[in-house]
Amino acid sequence: MTERIIIFDTTLRDGEQSPGASMNTAEKLRLATQMEKLGVDVLEAGFPASSQGDFEAVSTISAKLQKTEIAALSRTSKEDIDRAWQAVKKAVKPKIHIFIATSDIHLKYKLNMSREEVIKDTVEAIRYAKTFTDRIEFSTEDGSRSDRDYLCKVFGAAIEAGATTINLPDTVGYAVPREYSDLIKYVMAHTPNMHKAIMSVHCHNDLGLATANSLAAIDVGARQVEVTINGIGERAGNTSLEEIVMALHTRPNYFPLSTNIKTEHIYPTSRLVSMITGIMVQPNKAIVGANAFAHEAGIHQDGVLKNPMTYEIMKPEIIGLSANNLVLGKHSGRHALHTHLKDLGYDLADDELNLVFKKFKNLADKKKTIVDEDLEAIVTDEILRTSELFKLEYLHVSSGTTVLPIASIKLIISGKSVQGSGYGNGPIDSTFNTIAQLTGTRSELLRFSISALTGGTDAQGEVTVRLQENGFIALGRGSDPDIITASAKAYINGLNRIEHLKKNPVNILAGRL
Repeated sequence: MTERIIIFDTTLRDGEQSPGASMNTAEKLRLATQMEKLGVDVLEAGFPASSQGDFEAVSTISAKLQKTEIAALSRTSKEDIDRAWQAVKKAVKPKIHIFIATSDIHLKYKLNMSREEVIKDTVEAIRYAKTFTDRIEFSTEDGSRSDRDYLCKVFGAAIEAGATTINLPDTVGYAVPREYSDLIKYVMAHTPNMHKAIMSVHCHNDLGLATANSLAAIDVGARQVEVTINGIGERAGNTSLEEIVMALHTRPNYFPLSTNIKTEHIYPTSRLVSMITGIMVQPNKAIVGANAFAHEAGIHQDGVLKNPMTYEIMKPEIIGLSANNLVLGKHSGRHALHTHLKDLGYDLADDELNLVFKKFKNLADKKKTIVDEDLEAIVTDEILRTSELFKLEYLHVSSGTTVLPIASIKLIISGKSVQGSGYGNGPIDSTFNTIAQLTGTRSELLRFSISALTGGTDAQGEVTVRLQENGFIALGRGSDPDIITASAKAYINGLNRIEHLKKNPVNILAGRL
């Protein structure tokens, strides 16, 4: 029987630290439910002490999920630990994840603490957390730049105090594979009572080495790896779940190890994360990118047609990507839609299905056929969207080579209808100017991108925007067969997310690993 690698997913915590990728409670719960279906062993649901919104999300997820171990991040203070426990205590398997920095540069410039003081805080924190649960993980922030002998001393004290998992993060993505694996090997060999704990790794991708470093650590004995879906996360992101899992799955001759991940749910989960966060997956992204199983060169196409294994080391079906999508149209019924949505990972309640079915029928009148990407866009817009302070009710735009672009818009703001019009340099600029005028917002547009969800001139357009206002950054997304309407939806979605952040500010700096 092969050894098993524990998959610790931190999409909802570290992944949410991607600029603008904040999620509300409903979105986090939907994603957490899909993570449980995917088969992750540990789900880090958030950092409860960072905001009331995060506390509520972790609490809701803990009460809802039925099998997955739920972790809450915490600093070494009793206040943080109390908050973490209150958030996860209803979980079937509650875990408290405690961290503190250990590198000399962090001790001097961030913590202003001595090495001995850090060990003292670590021991006291773990002993206190131990009064609530036996599931304790301890992490050394900036561990890869810490003195290795000091790491052994800290980890030894943590295990002695009751930590069952010790995590050595490459917080700033500085390590390279051989260096990192040597460090892991040394720590495992020289930490007292190491046999009583699981060695975990958490790598960032600043040098593009997060997956390589994690695999190198696994190769020398690490048995838990901390990951995010699509590799999202702070700065350049985190180790990608799909890359780790499929590397182990594809190379069993080199890695005689297994995971609990149900690989057929990888692609649907990737799409869900992209839809919720508004962060699109780059086309050449390993495993889940649009080009991952595409072949344009003639010699490649010829080889694949004769035997897919000539150029494909994985079958697309393994990750849940099938070329044989069920095509729905305007004559498709409610049952067919419900069944297909369940196959995609969306088990909707009756009231949610009613909303989606209505939008599905409206879209089917405009498009000849409806495919998976269209359905996911509808679900995101109708079910997973941020609670709306601002809502689009009416949009009319005039534009052309001989017409001054003008947008007439009606919005619902806090339940009240307001309308107005405004000019701009083009149809989208005039639309955004009018929305800003009606909402009284002063956000700066940092990024604007358009893509087609499917092929064909009748495809839905998907627009993603990144907005900034008063230090808050949020992504907004919208989809519609009309690209101007999609742009308006994306802009309004971004404004709603900023309003959500204003009410639930998150102390991101406090939760770095």
